[in-house]
Amino acid sequence: MRFTKMHGAGNDYVYVDCFTQDVPDDLPELARRISDRRFGVGGDGLILIRPSESADARMQMFNADGSEAEMCGNGIRCVAKYVYDHGLCRRELLRIETGAGVLAVHVQTRDGLVQQVRVDMGPPILEASQIPTQLPGSPVVDVPLEIAGHRWNVTCVSMGNPHCVLFVPEATDELVLGLGPRIETAPEFPARVNVEFVEVIGPGEVRQRTWERGSGETWACGTGASAVCVAGVLTGRTQRRIVNHLRGGDLILQWNDADDRVSMTGPAEEVFQGQWPESLRS
Repeated sequence: MRFTKMHGAGNDYVYVDCFTQDVPDDLPELARRISDRRFGVGGDGLILIRPSESADARMQMFNADGSEAEMCGNGIRCVAKYVYDHGLCRRELLRIETGAGVLAVHVQTRDGLVQQVRVDMGPPILEASQIPTQLPGSPVVDVPLEIAGHRWNVTCVSMGNPHCVLFVPEATDELVLGLGPRIETAPEFPARVNVEFVEVIGPGEVRQRTWERGSGETWACGTGASAVCVAGVLTGRTQRRIVNHLRGGDLILQWNDADDRVSMTGPAEEVFQGQWPESLRS
């Protein structure tokens, strides 16, 4: 099975072109094996690029633990780059089907290859039951969440997948690696949750670290950065347009007042291609 390793701001996945080849039936097991950073290719998960009846391509993604996820902001940018660069569809405005619906993606090219991608992430979901979370309020804005005897004010947003945003003075290892997994699996989040720890630098600038559901800490999270943009506005901490500094690079986010939609702009890079051995496919 041929694969391509790609990343968006350090959020790396193994991509498989399903336009040209079949994949094993047990996709969760394939995701776990191929994502292993010591015994596999290594990555935050597996993303399949499939034909679509309603869009130019369909993205199906699995986290490193084999769980299937609805959407990945960095992943969809890389899917768009692959679709364009490898000639599956050579339009600068692409439509990519995801588990969160069909999203419009604008590619920016140089010398015939995609360098930056702007994604229409759609409107945020703020209804508590649809995020989903059992925390009170709708929207859930600066609501206390008790974890391990401590209270944290959190804001919850779905961008097609669930996010819990904490604004903190410093996003330390103790918070990200210690508190992150506790919040991910807290009973207040029946579908588990992605957790963002955010330092506000100024009204138009933040720094983010993410504990990602099913993958642990990742170097970037596009849906998480979008959720942070929305949470910053809801809590009065930031403007509607921000630069978000993640461990793997910067993303530009804007929550548009006119149509309620969030746009995200950032890089997409192809790292290498390879062949996954037949003996390891399942």
